[in-house]
Amino acid sequence: MGSSHQFTLRCRAEADAVRQALSELRSALSKLGLSEDRLPGVELAVAEALNNIVEHAFPGEKTGDVRIDAALSGKHLCVTLIDTGRPLPNGRPPVEKRPNPDVERQDLPEGGFGWHLIRDLTDLIAYTRAGEENRLQLHFGLPDRPEKQQTP
Repeated sequence: MGSSHQFTLRCRAEADAVRQALSELRSALSKLGLSEDRLPGVELAVAEALNNIVEHAFPGEKTGDVRIDAALSGKHLCVTLIDTGRPLPNGRPPVEKRPNPDVERQDLPEGGFGWHLIRDLTDLIAYTRAGEENRLQLHFGLPDRPEKQQTP
């Protein structure tokens, strides 16, 4: 039976604080044994989600706190982002047509790739709004993570 590890990080919904939180997340996951080849994808998906929170949940001069809960168990990682910013439109992550990457660089849209990237890097995304709180769960399967054996 694999062991379970949980930890919580907090940051302001501001670019500099997000960068620091991502560094702390990467360090914590690395110490728990998440493989070096999985870390970049997890970090990128969480970075995209956090940047969406900064840009859209707390627009303009408004800011707030973001709690990052991580639970690593066996071959599964769940990262939950919790904030009190504006809810996602329509109560769910957007499902949009993927922008065409086969155009001239200057013709690429400024945004629109983030949610596609998050979807590509995760196995499951779950969003709920309870009262004034947003909860975005990013689930990652870790097929390359060996189960730690318990010693008798």
